[in-house]
Amino acid sequence: MNVIRAKLHGVRVTGADLHYHGSITLDPEHCEQAGLYPTEFVEVWNKNSGARLSTYVIFGEAGSRCCILNGAAARTCQVGDELIIAAAETVAPKDLYALRPKVVTFMPGNEIDQILEYEVYKSEARPFDFRIVDKSAHKPASVHNYADVDLRAIRDDLKAKGLSEPDIDGFIAKYLTR
Repeated sequence: MNVIRAKLHGVRVTGADLHYHGSITLDPEHCEQAGLYPTEFVEVWNKNSGARLSTYVIFGEAGSRCCILNGAAARTCQVGDELIIAAAETVAPKDLYALRPKVVTFMPGNEIDQILEYEVYKSEARPFDFRIVDKSAHKPASVHNYADVDLRAIRDDLKAKGLSEPDIDGFIAKYLTR
């Protein structure tokens, strides 16, 4: 079966070049965090328009935070559109336990917000269960999916107001997760 292997979630389009070779140009630092490779085929889903396409990755300038649709793909987006870029892998169900797909989420300026892992595990309730883990915190993730919310700024603001880390985590879980 085909499953997700790597994903950039919420990266914003920084350019479109109709007359360049067909592909998507991405910041190699973003790709490295998720485990995407140059020339790898990816699915691209535009959250703003609903457009879906398949193309391959080429690397742009490191640190540029670029996300440029090239060739025919350039017609599917506008600068500022929010994309999901996903790479797949073919595995047998028994191999799901070892797979740890990385998901990189972004803030509005294409700064990395979170680096998450999808984890399939065997629970008491079922042979295949699922959770999202925040790699940096090694705990279940506080997953938000609000396009223009800067979670780091909210955390910093709450910390400056004297809230403890557990209180901040509780606030985020209660008001900014689904």
